[in-house]
Amino acid sequence: MEKNLTTGSVFKNVVLFSLPYLLSYFLQTLYGMADLFIIGQFEGVASTTAVSIGSQVMHMLTVMIVGLSMGTTVSVGQAVGAGDRKQAAHNIGNTVILFLVVSIALTAILLSLVHPIVVAMSTPTDAVSGTVTYLTICFIGIPFITSYNIISSIFRGLGDSKSPMEYLITASIINIILDLILVGWLRFGVGAAAFATIASQTVSAILAFAKLMRSQEEWAVRWREVRFDGPSLKAVIVQGLPSGVQNSVISIANVIVQSNINSFGAQAMAGCGAYSKVEGFAFLPVTCFAMALATFVSQNVGAGRPDRVKKGMKFGCLCSVLMAEVVGATIYAASPWLIGAFSREADVIAFGVRQAHTITLFYCLLAFSHCCAGILRGLGRPVVPMMVMLAVWCLLRITYITVTLHFIRDIGVVFWAYPLTWSISSVLFAWYILHCPIPKLGGGAPEVKA
Repeated sequence: MEKNLTTGSVFKNVVLFSLPYLLSYFLQTLYGMADLFIIGQFEGVASTTAVSIGSQVMHMLTVMIVGLSMGTTVSVGQAVGAGDRKQAAHNIGNTVILFLVVSIALTAILLSLVHPIVVAMSTPTDAVSGTVTYLTICFIGIPFITSYNIISSIFRGLGDSKSPMEYLITASIINIILDLILVGWLRFGVGAAAFATIASQTVSAILAFAKLMRSQEEWAVRWREVRFDGPSLKAVIVQGLPSGVQNSVISIANVIVQSNINSFGAQAMAGCGAYSKVEGFAFLPVTCFAMALATFVSQNVGAGRPDRVKKGMKFGCLCSVLMAEVVGATIYAASPWLIGAFSREADVIAFGVRQAHTITLFYCLLAFSHCCAGILRGLGRPVVPMMVMLAVWCLLRITYITVTLHFIRDIGVVFWAYPLTWSISSVLFAWYILHCPIPKLGGGAPEVKA
């Protein structure tokens, strides 16, 4: 199950490790759409709206959890790279107890805030009841959603990206089958869609945890290791908290940006929504490549291999930028057909195509920023990407849009906010990467630096 990324071809290690990562996130994207698609086939508009809004909330929570779990991936990866299996076991044990406590607390908090959250999402009156039902059931299942994502982060820190993929495939199949039976055949509605999601996540979490328990490796989960240990707990929190905060705030900022798009009318909402779906799928390879690079860098930092870290950084940046530009050019050329697959209305297509033509050729900048952020997390410096992305992608982007729209009432202002802020973040990341020393952690337990 453990894979050593500190020897062999850099190209082969990074690419082969990122492929299961890619399929996992592709499945997770489809997984999130399954409830919405099936409920839309068998229920009314109110139910579809309820699941849509509920899914948005759950996506924001999942993004936060995935960000927090990066601390586990990096801390375990550095320990494995250093050959310190005992430290890896400490980090894994601390991760289990930490997120058990966090998930229980989060469940209690979210259940008490269901109604305020539904109101904050501007839920239509006829969809309020269904949204409350969907979110209540999903919030009850937060410990299982958290468990799957955290255990997946442990596997990835160990260099195993295949196991999370296998369990996600299992969960996706179970989810679709339960949706078809409970929603399609028995017509149990919104609550059944939420139950199908949680049930499938529960199965995947149980299977993943059982594999960690059954392993004969020294880092395997042993109940004596499931306890709070100061240094190990610090490593996980200091690495993960910045990414969790970053992902959460960016998600909120995206909602604010979307509200500006919504102000241009239903056609703009539909066109930009169609573009976002195209971008979400098309950019997955670059996103997963950058995340895989964080594991590669963390293991090689732990092993004391700065030469391989530098090779990985150069290869990762070059490959992700080229990949992103190919993706961007393809979407640019095919945007009328891609957007047209979601709507036949000329105005809707026009908005989506305009956004694609403004943004896609700058994907190289977005890819470079993501890649640098992954590298810095692997180096043990997660605070830097958090500060850059919060300052530039959130604060500066929202300020620019708000102020400029006051003088120029054109949706192009919103579209240009993305290339402009990607350019600034790329310059900041490039400067920091060029001046950032590679920590020497080989031969011992990893240290954590902010």
